[in-house]
Amino acid sequence: MDLNGVRWRKSSRSNGQGGACVEVADGRPDMVAVRDSKDPAGPVLAFAPDAWRAFVAGVAPR
Repeated sequence: MDLNGVRWRKSSRSNGQGGACVEVADGRPDMVAVRDSKDPAGPVLAFAPDAWRAFVAGVAPR
C-alpha cells in the first residue's frame, strides 16, 4: 500500500494521556489508513471509506 504523500493526524478524541492514540491518514480518497501513533513504522489497517464511516458512526458518543 502506497502511503507516500499522506498526512497523518491524531484522533480528535485523543486525550494525550499515556500516548494511546490512533492516527488516520489524509490523502487517499480510495481508502482510510489507520495506525497506532506509538508505532508509526508498525502495521497500518486500511478500510474502504464506507466501512470507516460506518465504524465511526457506530462508536460515536450519542
